[in-house]
Amino acid sequence: MKIAVIGGGPGGLYSALLLRKAMPHLEIDVVERNRADDTFGWGVVFSDETLDNFLAADEATADAITAEFVHWDRIDTHVGGEVIRSGGHGFSGISRQRLLDILQGRCRELGVTVRYEHEVPGPEAFPDADLIIAADGINSRTRTDLADHFKPEIVPGKAKFIWLGATRPFDAFKFFIATDAAGMWQVHAYPFDKERSTFIIETDPQTWRRAGFDGMSVAESVAYCERLFARELDGARLLVNKSEWIHFRRVKNATWHHRNIVLIGDAAHTAHFSIGSGTKLAMEDAISLVAALREHSDVPAALRAYQDARWVDVAKLQKTAETSQAWFENIGRYRALPPWQFTMSLLTRSKRVTHANLRLRDRGFVDGVDAAFARGVDDRRRPVPPPMFTPFRLRGLELANRVVVSPMCQYSSEDGMPNDWHLVHLGSRAIGGAGLVMAEMTDVSRAGRITPGCAGIYSDAHVEGWRRVVRFVHGHSAAKIGLQLGHAGRKGSTMRIWEGADRPLASGNWPLLAASPIPYRPASQTPKAVDRADMDALVADYVAATERAIAAEFDLLEVHMAHGYLLASFLSPLTNRRTDDYGGDVHHRARFPLEVFAAVRRVWPAERPISVRISACDWAPGGIDDADVIAIARALKEHGADVIDVSTGQTVPDGKPVYGRMYQAPWSDLIRHEVGIPTITVGNVANWDHANTLLASGRADLVALARPHLSDPYFTLHAAAEQGWGIGWPSQYVSVAPRAGGV
Repeated sequence: MKIAVIGGGPGGLYSALLLRKAMPHLEIDVVERNRADDTFGWGVVFSDETLDNFLAADEATADAITAEFVHWDRIDTHVGGEVIRSGGHGFSGISRQRLLDILQGRCRELGVTVRYEHEVPGPEAFPDADLIIAADGINSRTRTDLADHFKPEIVPGKAKFIWLGATRPFDAFKFFIATDAAGMWQVHAYPFDKERSTFIIETDPQTWRRAGFDGMSVAESVAYCERLFARELDGARLLVNKSEWIHFRRVKNATWHHRNIVLIGDAAHTAHFSIGSGTKLAMEDAISLVAALREHSDVPAALRAYQDARWVDVAKLQKTAETSQAWFENIGRYRALPPWQFTMSLLTRSKRVTHANLRLRDRGFVDGVDAAFARGVDDRRRPVPPPMFTPFRLRGLELANRVVVSPMCQYSSEDGMPNDWHLVHLGSRAIGGAGLVMAEMTDVSRAGRITPGCAGIYSDAHVEGWRRVVRFVHGHSAAKIGLQLGHAGRKGSTMRIWEGADRPLASGNWPLLAASPIPYRPASQTPKAVDRADMDALVADYVAATERAIAAEFDLLEVHMAHGYLLASFLSPLTNRRTDDYGGDVHHRARFPLEVFAAVRRVWPAERPISVRISACDWAPGGIDDADVIAIARALKEHGADVIDVSTGQTVPDGKPVYGRMYQAPWSDLIRHEVGIPTITVGNVANWDHANTLLASGRADLVALARPHLSDPYFTLHAAAEQGWGIGWPSQYVSVAPRAGGV
């Protein structure tokens, strides 16, 4: 069996030596266009898990690599004139050139010949090869020549970066954050031998241009950076090695193999340097590929098995890396954060590291974070609570903690009337310890209901039903309770969710209103586009509903402008096709929702807060974008909104959300920092660790949970017990309440 390997970098060399070790009879031809001592960049970082994989694959290589390592376990963030230290992380670094030397030496030991300074046109140079391994890097000629088969997707990042070395061995992973007249700069630095460190400098293109780098040579720009980071370098020099200012490129391929050709490493996939190592990925690809070839004698079957075994892990890492990359690309958003919270946001940026995980690594660091978070609320609080148990104030309303029970439609009303189900559903969550309990979307008119079972506040008769619920919450818990006002718009007149979600009623349908006459689904009713008379009537409905909410004694009001319902249908360009003053750019699309909000704010008592729920992403092409979201949130703030409840999606039925842990939090983070208004985040927040992470890192001020509260009405009480935090249990439950000093 003849194997050709295109590329003599770590991925190609490791593939060749592992194949020769596993199957000594193979004919292996490795070709590399560069010289043996050519390399790009400086150091490589490996995790303990990766080292375990290396040890299992080839002990001799693993031992040689390990012998060259420098180790450290600390991350230092230098920001705002402070150094914030976090320990317990565990890193190992090695010179990229030394790693190549080890792999080249191991290839020689096993009889693998590598032809250097040998350019090949592509896979066609190996017509007799049974297998061609394309390890030819991010600029892979193989991938380009066979793009119709691999279907690559290459997305450039926003930031500019340059990969340098430094003649100083730092004693930790260092993040240096600097600001000068040009803008904000960040450095990712770590040691890779006893004398030198990697020193990656990154900034946004605007800062890069303002510094004049577009008119400088690389040497001149590096000299500028030496002056900028002179204190951090402490006399050390910056080193170049084929260094240039570039944009990171995220590479994905629909498939990694074609006939007898397979891509590995950067040719197949890349992960941003802030979270992943291309060398690690390439070498782990090699391990997986060799395992597949040992198991399957048929090459195409082996290549399919290789991709099947690797793609999930790679996809997860790429998603994590993309989240990390986005944080650094928007780092200017966080410049006003205190250094401790900036660091917490940085460390948890990818969602792979959380508040609880950091506590395991370095309890002292997290204790300091929690104390600083609590000081922002009350300097006198002792002992220090977990972030989720710090109080929060909005106007005259103080919440005992940061946990919110999300509004969840129950479809259990008759003509809008709340009943015993609502009393038990909301009352149990209130005595379960949440700081704020939100009633479900409650409609301002009978025609504004989603289903015949939806709750309403469009009749004076509803007031007493809601007042009964509110008084139970106030009388039996420390919770506050809010009402979410909504109108279904084009998504109305449908069956209850368990009867057929989004399906029109078989009979008894009512007319629908929306920004534009677009049915939600092809089989849905076509709504009427609201005219001025409809707008006036709708404003009156919202005002009347607000007056009833006051009479029902609710503590907080939320106006629902999300999920494709009536007001949301104005905000999204996917559902607003109007050509009058209420359509077009975001400022015109927001006019009617703002008109409704202003009318509600005028009626709602000044001492009580109002929230607005918005969909910050439609998950569909042509939908609302971040600039729109910022403009909408700013306008709501100017009109008197106190907090933005940040959700996404459900605007159009063909939206494709990218789910994951805390997947909607990035938009809460965006609004909170770009607009300067408190936010509620929601969306796959699964546990108290997620809540603490989101709060301590400054991504939200309140955390709303839906499904966790459905499965456990006493989520907050249990979360307090699990964290050893004292919280008032109902007197009726005192026999099971945690005792002081233990659970």
